[in-house]
Amino acid sequence: MSLLVIGSLAFDDVETPFAKQQNILAGSGTFISISAGFFAENIQLVGVVGEDFGEKNLNLYRERGIDISGVQVVAGGKTFRWSGRYHYDMNSRDTLDTQLNVLADFNPVIPHAYQQAKFVCLGNIDPVLQKSVLGQISRPKLVVCDTMNFWIEGKPKELQETLALVDALIINDSEARQLSKDPNLIKSARIIRAMGPKILIIKKGEHGALLFTDSGIFSAPAYPLETVFDPTGAGDCFAGGFIGYLAKAGEVNDQTLRRAVLYGSTMASFCVEKFGVERLLDLTPLEVGDRFQSFLDLSKIDD
Repeated sequence: MSLLVIGSLAFDDVETPFAKQQNILAGSGTFISISAGFFAENIQLVGVVGEDFGEKNLNLYRERGIDISGVQVVAGGKTFRWSGRYHYDMNSRDTLDTQLNVLADFNPVIPHAYQQAKFVCLGNIDPVLQKSVLGQISRPKLVVCDTMNFWIEGKPKELQETLALVDALIINDSEARQLSKDPNLIKSARIIRAMGPKILIIKKGEHGALLFTDSGIFSAPAYPLETVFDPTGAGDCFAGGFIGYLAKAGEVNDQTLRRAVLYGSTMASFCVEKFGVERLLDLTPLEVGDRFQSFLDLSKIDD
């Protein structure tokens, strides 16, 4: 089934205690669409870039079967840029510089051919824009939304309005506590789900992820990695794997949701192995399948 992805397309400069790279192809729309492409076939991407983005980068999406006719290229404009430095534990980071550039005036226009999309993933952008997108879509089967502390703090009212319209929300544990104003994740989940999204995923980094639905709670493990090169984009890759698998399955139920969480975790575990989308570009479906099986084995108990 068709999958519509809305998010940022960006260049990142990333510094870790072990290495540094500049002008990395990044952005929530980039990570989500490429990750989802390992599962879904009909992916439609909406975003905005400057003239500096270049045909080479645009062709990267095309070569992976991603429809980018919804990507706006602003003549003379500059693409969104972010620069950050990770701490030694690779879990916390400092933002060194943010240049919104063309993203500052981004007004998503959903092409007519995209408006019947059955699965929609709203990447981490202004909740006002996320709501605007939903007003242009006709009866999707599932809407998945991502957000962050910046919007929780800066636009709480607008975020609440958007959350009332979505089916699923993906956030990390600190964002869940911030959004719910409660330190307990179980209570947080109940409060957040009352805001609208009946499907809630709370990511806990190296400690896995929790899925909350009407049927109860599912706890997914994290994949044990010896080396993490770049955590940037891992959450977006999780979202891409999650909704990509659901779009492929065509059904949203307890079983497919749990498998989708594990596939999301699978894609996130690959993302951190190299900078940006580099690991995803040389990843094979066989590797994805093998690691998914590894996730199943992590918690398996034989009779």
